[in-house]
Amino acid sequence: MSLLFGYIWLSVLTTSEALPSYYTFAVWAVALSCIIELSSLIVQLVASAFLFVRLKIILDSIMIAIRTITFVPLILQNPENALLAFGVAQLVAAIFYTASHYLYFHYYIKKLNKYKLKRRMSLKDSTDEYVVREFPFKTVKDFLPGQLTNKESYLDKKLTILTWSFFRQGILKQILTEGERLIMTVMPVLTFTEQGTYEIINNLGSLAARFIFRPIEESGYFYFTQMVKRDKPVNDQNPVKIQESVNVLTHLCSAVMSIGLVVLVFGQSYSSTLLWLYGGTKLISHLPVLLMRAHCLAILLLGINGVTECYSNATADSATINKSNLIMIYESIAFLCASYLFAIWFGPVGFIFGNCVNMSLRIVHSTMFINKRYKDTMYRPLRGLVPKPMFSASLLIAALITNVSHAYFFPDEKLLHLIIGVIMFMIVLVSWIYEHHDLIRLGTNKWYERSNRHKKSD
Repeated sequence: MSLLFGYIWLSVLTTSEALPSYYTFAVWAVALSCIIELSSLIVQLVASAFLFVRLKIILDSIMIAIRTITFVPLILQNPENALLAFGVAQLVAAIFYTASHYLYFHYYIKKLNKYKLKRRMSLKDSTDEYVVREFPFKTVKDFLPGQLTNKESYLDKKLTILTWSFFRQGILKQILTEGERLIMTVMPVLTFTEQGTYEIINNLGSLAARFIFRPIEESGYFYFTQMVKRDKPVNDQNPVKIQESVNVLTHLCSAVMSIGLVVLVFGQSYSSTLLWLYGGTKLISHLPVLLMRAHCLAILLLGINGVTECYSNATADSATINKSNLIMIYESIAFLCASYLFAIWFGPVGFIFGNCVNMSLRIVHSTMFINKRYKDTMYRPLRGLVPKPMFSASLLIAALITNVSHAYFFPDEKLLHLIIGVIMFMIVLVSWIYEHHDLIRLGTNKWYERSNRHKKSD
């Protein structure tokens, strides 16, 4: 498929723009590196399933280092051949990543087999009871495609159905997360320059999701799966656990809403400053700044969707999950249509608006599930999404002052503009702490409890 889509990209989806040197080589290098890296996917899944966490961290770090070490000297020697350096670095990194996985497990299995042999020789009856929970693979060949032992039919029916279900869900999730890139690829709504600018801003804006919202979402999902049962109404469950889970959901909603509002308010005045610090004067033109400001709204919706959706996925029963998969189809269609129309009307920023529509639909779906689940109870966990008055007032004042500061002091007095922003942020932070002292106290108590527990264990 990589080779097919590479051919389509080069030969069918042509562009009127002049292509840079080694562009064709870079496309084929990416396609080939996909094939090479995916050939080790089975080994990567085995490593994850058997908790080889350190292996993944080490190999990922080394791969990034090798790609960088390969790319930098080539680009410094010939700056005009950037795509050649990129393609070579991509291939070298993919070859290393794949080969290192197979070599590690070849060494690991060989070492494990020697250990098994020693243990078997030390046992009188030569039994294998000690290897009940052992690593099941005997050789590296076991990772390669093969036929399972199945006397009834050529294909295992249950595995086939499960694979097809995962495939469909994967396609839907891919559309929901990468839909705008599909439209960019298939339909010429943006030039390559606009696509590159969009990717830079999108990657920079997604840092908040990666480092702030994703850990909250993953921790929340694990917590809610332990506290709330999927197949029982709320009234039939442990009231203490339900009360605690409601409090946690309320606090999480309040936290992500507060973070998102701060990003939205300060992002309108300080997107230019951030882009100047990141990429210099080239990134403070109209389009990058407009994209960054629009992305601040997407960050707010992304945070809200992460918390509400993680609770829904952690507590919904199988029937609700199956229904959600059907709803995802309609959400995907709405997302693609909105992204295409907005891109025609507003240009690159239309893709961010399309993402906002996608997030809004998913938030509505999740909040409807949560409201329905607590309809017959006294709990209203979504009240955490409503910001408190003093915090809201401080945000409005900060928005007014920072926008005036941006109009008068940027770009000539960047430092003064930044100092004003820091002062206003501190005022907003103090107002938030004042109105959320119960959450601060709860977090402090939990931290002290964990510290004391670690001291006792030591």
